[in-house]
Amino acid sequence: MSASDRQQRRSEPLAIESVVDHVYAAIRERITGGDVPRGARVHQEDLAEELGVSRTPVREALRRLAAEGLVEMRTNRGARVADVGPAEIRAAYEARYVIEPGAARLAAEARPAEPISRLHSAITAQRGAIPNFARSFEANRAFHVALVEASGNDYLAQFAQRLWVGRIGEVIYERQQRDTPERMGLDADEHERILAAIEAGDGRQAEALTRRHLAEAMRRSHDLLHVRD
Repeated sequence: MSASDRQQRRSEPLAIESVVDHVYAAIRERITGGDVPRGARVHQEDLAEELGVSRTPVREALRRLAAEGLVEMRTNRGARVADVGPAEIRAAYEARYVIEPGAARLAAEARPAEPISRLHSAITAQRGAIPNFARSFEANRAFHVALVEASGNDYLAQFAQRLWVGRIGEVIYERQQRDTPERMGLDADEHERILAAIEAGDGRQAEALTRRHLAEAMRRSHDLLHVRD
């Protein structure tokens, strides 16, 4: 084998990986954007043709999405967009209720500069987004993800990311579509109080405020699920 052939073989995995990344991002955007509804069948052949790739990168992208909880891979039945029922949503909120208050306490103890800067940016974006539901949701998600990342615990941060994308994000978005601009402003106010406690180094207050904020979010989501049921 010539030196040029060896060099070409070494570069192939990188090229394949870039295609998978592209396909993953494209499919993920369709799911999170609502173009492919929850519970819908994902046709690998159609996606491959639409994206101009073979089925192999589509299959790999779907496996990554399954690891995030966005897609369900079923033996001999193909892939479907994950559907999230009331029980799963309650479980996801309960997980947040356990993780985020503790993360806020850890963040107040550490007070890391970069995540705190992102918390400020998220609140500014959240206020500027009112009354746009989609932009408000993105800012809301950015705040809560940055809150957990501010704990400095990578395990908590990875789990929080998965909750927001795969299990709970779309339902929170649906819930916010029912919120008034006043309610959206109150959410931003609560975020500001949590951030103030973190910056003051008051872990107990940051934890208590986050727990109260999530308890109210859980109550409102329960009301949404009741309406959908």
